[in-house]
Amino acid sequence: MTELARHSIAVAMSGGVDSLRAAVLLKEQGYDVVGLFMILSPRKKGSKVDPSARTKALGQRFNIPVVVVDLERDFEQFVISPFVEAYLKGLTPNPCVVCNPKIKFGFLLEFWKTNANEICSSLGISGEPQPFLATGHYVSLVRPEENPYGYRYGIKRHKDKAKDQSYFLYGLSQEQLEHALFPLASETKQEVALWATSLGLQDLVAAESQEICFIPSGDYVSFLEERIPGLAFSSGPIKNKNGQILGYHRGLHRYTIGQRRGIGIPSSAPYYVIKISPEENTLYVGRKEELSAKTCYVRELNWVSVEYPIDSTFRASVKIRNQHVPALATIEVLEGNYARVCFDTPQNAVTPGQSAVFYDGEWLIGGGVIESSEQ
Repeated sequence: MTELARHSIAVAMSGGVDSLRAAVLLKEQGYDVVGLFMILSPRKKGSKVDPSARTKALGQRFNIPVVVVDLERDFEQFVISPFVEAYLKGLTPNPCVVCNPKIKFGFLLEFWKTNANEICSSLGISGEPQPFLATGHYVSLVRPEENPYGYRYGIKRHKDKAKDQSYFLYGLSQEQLEHALFPLASETKQEVALWATSLGLQDLVAAESQEICFIPSGDYVSFLEERIPGLAFSSGPIKNKNGQILGYHRGLHRYTIGQRRGIGIPSSAPYYVIKISPEENTLYVGRKEELSAKTCYVRELNWVSVEYPIDSTFRASVKIRNQHVPALATIEVLEGNYARVCFDTPQNAVTPGQSAVFYDGEWLIGGGVIESSEQ
C-alpha cells in the first residue's frame, strides 16, 4: 500500500474499535484518510441521539474527518427485507455476507468513487483522491501477481484464526477487491484491543457486540414480529421424522436448525430442530444423531481466489458457519451455479440460508448459500 501514500482514501467507520484502528493505521502510513459513516437504519422515534456522533468524535481525536452517508433505503431493500423474507421461508439468513458486497463494497464504495473529489475539496484535503475503501475486517488481501491460482485478487484467512472474517467476504467480486484495503491483515484482535486500552478507549472494546447491526438487542424474534402483523400468532405442530405430533410451536421464525432450547417438549433426552417446513407450518425435531448431514446443496456460487475450479469436482475445507471449524469435503460443481458438497464426516446443523465457504488451506476459494441438506 505504500504506493498510495500521500493520496486520500476512504475508510468505512462504524464507531467500533476495528474500523478506528484501520483508519489510524492508514493515517500513520501517510494517507489522507476520510471516514465514511453509513446510516443504515432509521432513528428511533423521538430520539435526538446522532448515531454518527461517536464516530465523528473519535475521528476528530485522530484528525480524521467523517462524512455521513445515508444508505438506509439501499440497506432496507438489499439486506433487511431479504432477511425478513428468508425467515418466512424457513431459512436462517446471514445478513453480513450480503451487506459486504451489496452495501459496503457496493453502494458505499461507489459513493466514494463518485464524490471523492468534491468531498476532499470541501474538507480542504490536498491528497489526490484514490478509489479505495478500507474496512476493519480481519483478513488478508492478495494481489494478482502473488496469487498462485491465477492472475486475480485473492483472499487468505487472517493469522488470528479466532477472529478471521474471510467467511463474510466470499461474495466480493474482483472489481470490488481491486478497490479494497484491509489494514488489519497484520494485527490481531488482542493487539488492537491493547492499542485502544493504551489510549483510554477501552469502552470501545467493551462495547463490541456480535449481534446483527440492525437488531442491536439481539431479539430478532421481536424484530420480525414488529414488521409482520400476525406472525406472533402463527403456531403449528411439532413433529418427529415419522410424522408423529409431539407438541406445538409458537411460530417457525423462533427456531433454527440445531436449536435445542425453547422447543418445549418434555423428554428424557433433548430434542433438536432438524427441519423447518413453512409449507406445512411444521417444525420437525429429532435426537442429536438426526441432526447431522453428509451432503448439502449450495446455490449462488461466487469464486474469489480462483476464476473457476480447474476440475468440476475438487477437494476443499468447508465452513458452514463463521465459527465452524472447516470440514474436509468433496465439492461437485453443477449446472445453474450450484454445487453439491459431500463432507468426509457428517456435520451438525447444516442450516439452509447460511453460507458454505470453501477453502484450500488458508486460501478462500469461494462459496455460496446453503439451499438444502441430507443425511
